[in-house]
Amino acid sequence: MLTPSGIIPAMVTPLDDRDRVNLAVLRDLVEHLIRGGVHGLFALGSQGEFWAFDEAEKRLVIETVVEAVGGRVPVYAGTGAVTTREAVQLTAVAEGAGADAVSVITPFYITPSDEELYEHYAAIARATRLPVLLYANPARTSCPLRPPLVARLAKIENIVGIKDSSGDLSLTAEYIRVGGEGFSVLAGRDTLILATLLYGGRGAIAATANVAPALVVSIYERFRCGDLEGALEAQRRLSPLRHAFELGTFPAVIKEALGLMGMRAGPCRAPVRRLDPEKRAQLEGVLRELGLV
Repeated sequence: MLTPSGIIPAMVTPLDDRDRVNLAVLRDLVEHLIRGGVHGLFALGSQGEFWAFDEAEKRLVIETVVEAVGGRVPVYAGTGAVTTREAVQLTAVAEGAGADAVSVITPFYITPSDEELYEHYAAIARATRLPVLLYANPARTSCPLRPPLVARLAKIENIVGIKDSSGDLSLTAEYIRVGGEGFSVLAGRDTLILATLLYGGRGAIAATANVAPALVVSIYERFRCGDLEGALEAQRRLSPLRHAFELGTFPAVIKEALGLMGMRAGPCRAPVRRLDPEKRAQLEGVLRELGLV
C-alpha cells in the first residue's frame, strides 16, 4: 500500500481562453514539477478547482496527468463531494483513469456528525482498491475531522493518511499521535511544512510547489539529511509566496504566478477573476525575490 510522503504539489488546472482544460499546458506543468524533484502530484484539489469541473472534465484531467507522469511519481486525485454517493462515484472515476490514490475532502455546506463522517469515509474506502487520503480543511468546509474520528478511520486498511490544512499545529500533532506508525500526516499549510516534519509528519501537499517546486522540495530534503538550519532557511524563503495568496481570490494567485513565469495556466473559472495590475506587480516582486522571474 502506498505511503504518502515527500512534497506533493496541489496542481492548478490550466484553462484556455475558451474556458476549456488546457491539456498542453497541463502536460507542461507536470514536466515542470517533476524537474523540480517532487515526490507525487495531486490533481483536482482545492488549488485545482475541483468544484468547478464536471465528471467528464475530471476524468480528462486525471487521465492526462497519469499519462504525462508515466509512472515516475504517484498521482493523487481529489474525489471529495458533499454526498457519499458522489464521492464514491468520483473515486471510481479516478481509479478507472489510473490514479494511484485519492484524496477526499470532507463534505462541505453540511456539517455531518462524527459517526456520519465515519460512515462516509468507510463507504468510500470499501468501494475502492486505491489508498485513501483524508483531507481536512475546516476553514473552507466548516467540517472538522476530530482526532478521535481520525484514530478510528486510520484503522481502515486503505485509509493511509491525512492532508491537514487546518493551520493548527496542535491538531496536526494530535493526528500524528493518534494515527499511528503506518498513517501519514501531510502539511496542507505551506508555512508549516517544516513544523509538521519536526512533529513527525511525512511531507506536504503544497500549493506553492506549483511555482517553486525545487524550493519546497529543499525543505523536505534538507530535513531528511539532518540540515535543520538549511530547512528552516528554505521555509522562511517560501513564506512570502504563501502570504501572497492574499493578493487575489483563491486560487487565482498561483495561476497568475505561473503566467508571470511564462506558463499560460490561464484564468480560474468564473466568478474568480484575474489579479488587477497593481496586485500582479506585487506578486511579480515576490517572484523576483525568489529568482523565479
